[in-house]
Amino acid sequence: MGRWHHGLAIAGLILVGGCSRPERLVVYTAAEADQIPAYTASFKKAHPEIELVWVRDSTGVVTAKLLAEKKAPQADAVFALAATSMMQLDSQGLLGPYTPKGAERLDPRFRDTQQPAHWTGEALWSALICANTHELSQRGLPVPTSWEDLTKPIYKGMIAMPNPASSGTGLLAVGAWLQMFGEDRGWAYMDRLNSNIVSYDHSGSKPCKDAARGEVPIGISIDYRAAQEKGAGLPLAVVVPTEGVGWDVEASGVIAHAKHEQAARTFVDWAMSDDAMRLYARNFSLVGAPGVAQPVPNLPADLSTHLAKVDLRWTGQNRDRIITEWTRRYDSKSAPKQ
Repeated sequence: MGRWHHGLAIAGLILVGGCSRPERLVVYTAAEADQIPAYTASFKKAHPEIELVWVRDSTGVVTAKLLAEKKAPQADAVFALAATSMMQLDSQGLLGPYTPKGAERLDPRFRDTQQPAHWTGEALWSALICANTHELSQRGLPVPTSWEDLTKPIYKGMIAMPNPASSGTGLLAVGAWLQMFGEDRGWAYMDRLNSNIVSYDHSGSKPCKDAARGEVPIGISIDYRAAQEKGAGLPLAVVVPTEGVGWDVEASGVIAHAKHEQAARTFVDWAMSDDAMRLYARNFSLVGAPGVAQPVPNLPADLSTHLAKVDLRWTGQNRDRIITEWTRRYDSKSAPKQ
């Protein structure tokens, strides 16, 4: 998720806190930039004694940065990073053990099986099809209804999707195809799809934003952005493919040997609180805490019934292998890194 920016520079930090020299807590995140202000305000209200320093970028960039900093961690906590990435970080010993308050009430899909937990999920997101109805109508083409439809020659050069090496949304889509179809059929599917791809973007949002504005007719993108763009009145069809949709869980955790471990635990407690869950429910149709989710305008009310049967642990364990093979096959169509 998220856009590809110029590294993770100091200019990208967002500060919040009072004037009484509160404790500074560095939080790495792949949350969408336009979601962060509400999270900031909620945490500041609950914990004015802690000053948050957000460092955000796309899932792949955040994951790579944390891995690169393994011997000298700069972050105290991780927030809203794909569970598949959290599993990879944990396999490298980067996450500290901490089960946040209230974790026992969460849906099992949002919980690490370890005791104590090394990560805990807050919201679930999926990859959908965004189709510009005006652009397709101008070409006399139907709105696709399935993943298989996207391989039809009529859509050649009309589709953008996220790059799984940099985008969590891209990875969950690829991981789901490999599990839904089987690996051989999954790669064969992506070979056919690649014939119609115009660009692999370094963002889970960009393909849908571009489709909404007619820059490409079709985008594979994060469900949240699809709902938002349609809600802005743009000519967009939000399509849940008939085969089912890939998904992942946004998760949070404490960095092992964090400089501000207690404050990091306080932050993760907040991330699992009902107040935070209500904020997630504004954008995500499925959140960890029961009874908090509400219908998200322009997303199907029954989206949960269309989730593909995927094993996030399999995707997490095979993440490097999947990205290496995907890059070998398709990277020539990746958008330039900025």
